[in-house]
Amino acid sequence: MWIYASLAVFFAALMLGVLLGTLTGLIPGFHPNNVAIILVSISPVLMRELHFLAPSDFSIIVASAILATAVTHTFLSFIPAAFIGAPEADTALSLLPAHRLLLEGRAYEATVLSAIGSFGAVIFSLLWLIPFYFIVSSHLFVIFQNHLLYVLIGISAILILTESFSERMEPHLAIMLSTMVFTISGIFGIVLQKLPVPMYFPAFTGLFGLSTILYSLFYTPEMPPQEIKEPEIKGMGILKSIVSGAVSGSLVSVLPGITSAHATVMAMLARRNREPEQVILTLSGVNTANVIFCTATLFLTLHARSGTMIAINRIMEVQPWKSIIPPPAFFQLLIAVLTASAFSFFITRYMGKQFSLFFCRIPYRKMLFSIIISLAVLVFVINGWLGLLVLFVATTIGLIPICTGVKRSNCMGVLLLPIIIALFH
Repeated sequence: MWIYASLAVFFAALMLGVLLGTLTGLIPGFHPNNVAIILVSISPVLMRELHFLAPSDFSIIVASAILATAVTHTFLSFIPAAFIGAPEADTALSLLPAHRLLLEGRAYEATVLSAIGSFGAVIFSLLWLIPFYFIVSSHLFVIFQNHLLYVLIGISAILILTESFSERMEPHLAIMLSTMVFTISGIFGIVLQKLPVPMYFPAFTGLFGLSTILYSLFYTPEMPPQEIKEPEIKGMGILKSIVSGAVSGSLVSVLPGITSAHATVMAMLARRNREPEQVILTLSGVNTANVIFCTATLFLTLHARSGTMIAINRIMEVQPWKSIIPPPAFFQLLIAVLTASAFSFFITRYMGKQFSLFFCRIPYRKMLFSIIISLAVLVFVINGWLGLLVLFVATTIGLIPICTGVKRSNCMGVLLLPIIIALFH
């Protein structure tokens, strides 16, 4: 009888995680790390109420709820980035192609593509886990870790030099402007690290969200009608995008100081096809795969690489993954990931459809003004006057590539340059 009770509690915890992940995904500035801290804090009270559960079973159930929240968040966080222009570091680059599809009346397609990219990354990640085990266990990966500085310098150089292929201006001018945007963004990122509290929400909202909205306000006369139809893309294109995203998400999961936001840059550079559909698939896959492989890294190295993993490490005793067969607890967490992903896939599609229909009913310019005011108020509530200052500076920097005609992905210098300087020292 207690087995059925344990299964019922396990499933209820997963549904709670999916619900909480949906909320954190749709509400800008609300992060799954906040949920993880709350669940860890109230776990002693929950354990007394669920006294019929063994301590080990209870720990797995709470860890599963935390992980389900994190996975669901990676699905749903695309929606506010695409529709409202409020990205996180992980969704900043996907905002740009999503906004392009939004202005083409294809916002629902963008949401479906994001859901496909995330769910596809989950499936591929399950197949990639064993190769990942051998890669992390090999001496080759140790060499890669020791030369991370040069890897990031190479990524930054490629990010800048790809501007030379621009048809809008002379190659030398494009590279010069790209370097300027990358450097200014990087200096801005260094300043952000010196602030007393994290300011990445107003920073990325300004760099990629508010700057895009302001440009649309002056140069896009109206929002086209949004079509509710399924995306039409080839299966091989989907597969390549998902694989490149998942592999990039897995590689950075074991590197200290490197996040899925850095992985989005790596994945974008790895894909030659820069069509918005393919970019959305790739970058969505990065974020979801990174959660899975951060979990795998916790079991492989016993080091937590994210706030979610720190919470899981506190709530349960992590068994080291020493052989090709993962520990039983890891299998249970994978079940949580797969279940949460399946629900999140359909929730994302549904919410994308509702957002598309809702946006059709609002006058475009009024909607943009309301979004700008809402974002400013939200930043003030979360980060105060200092947050508004960061938002203003970030928006100014974000307008530079728009006005000069270089790629806004160069603004990812805000993350890359501080890490390069830290590794250099």
